Formats: sequence, C-alpha cells, structure tokens
Amino acid sequence: MTPRNTRIDPDQLALMVEHGTPYREIAEYFGVTVSGVQQAVERLGLQRPTLSHKKFLPWRVGNEHKHSGPATALRHLSMVAQGKPIPIVKLNSALRWANRLYRDGLDIDYDRNRGFYERTATDPWHIEMVLNDVRKAMDKVYPGL
Repeated sequence: MTPRNTRIDPDQLALMVEHGTPYREIAEYFGVTVSGVQQAVERLGLQRPTLSHKKFLPWRVGNEHKHSGPATALRHLSMVAQGKPIPIVKLNSALRWANRLYRDGLDIDYDRNRGFYERTATDPWHIEMVLNDVRKAMDKVYPGL
C-alpha cells in the first residue's frame, strides 16, 4: 500500500508553510486539493499557530467597531506580544497610540453603544498590560530593533 499524498514533499511543504504560503498556492504547486494540503499539514504537525486576541480585546466587540482604530491597534499589538511580526509601520502606529494613552494616564475601554473610548486609567490598567506584554516580546520578534 502506498502512502497518501505521495506527491507532497514533506520538506518542501514545511518550507512553504513556514514562509506563510497560502494553502491554495501550495495545492497548485503540488497538484493536489487544498483539503489534501490541510491533511498533510495536520499529519506532519505543521499547523500554523492560531492567535487569540482575547487578552488584548477582552470585550464583546460589535461588528461596527471591529475595524476601528483602537481594535486594529490592539490586534496588532496582540500579534507582536504572541511572537508574530507585523509590518513595522503598523507596529509604530499602534505603539504611538498606546504610548500616548499611557503617557497621558489614560486607558481604553469599550461600550457596545459608544464603541471604544478613552478614560482615566485605574487598576487594572489595560493599556499598561498591553505595553508590558509587547515590550517583553519585542526582542524576540524584532531582534536588533
């Protein structure tokens, strides 16, 4: 009996997954279906780690606020804190926003009706936690920066 997906070279697949190649492109490269790629990735233990932004966005955010500036900045900072590099321009923008809040003694909060809003910081200070987590990860995510 021959192994399944013999057309998929495990080493090449690992390289492509590591470089973030979309599964559709990998499937085309190997001449298999996207499902075949997914199965090979699972079988070889190459799943991309999933990120959760719940720590940085602990609120139930309405659809109308999911792409607002604060939500986007918090997601970007969450990615960096979890070890995923983002474009430096997005990092700089998110850090400028968070550092301004921190410097001015403000925090971010959310209300379903109001959306995101700034308020005077109290303990626990959400934006302080965000910045501390990002600072801890910066050397690993952006060495030499």
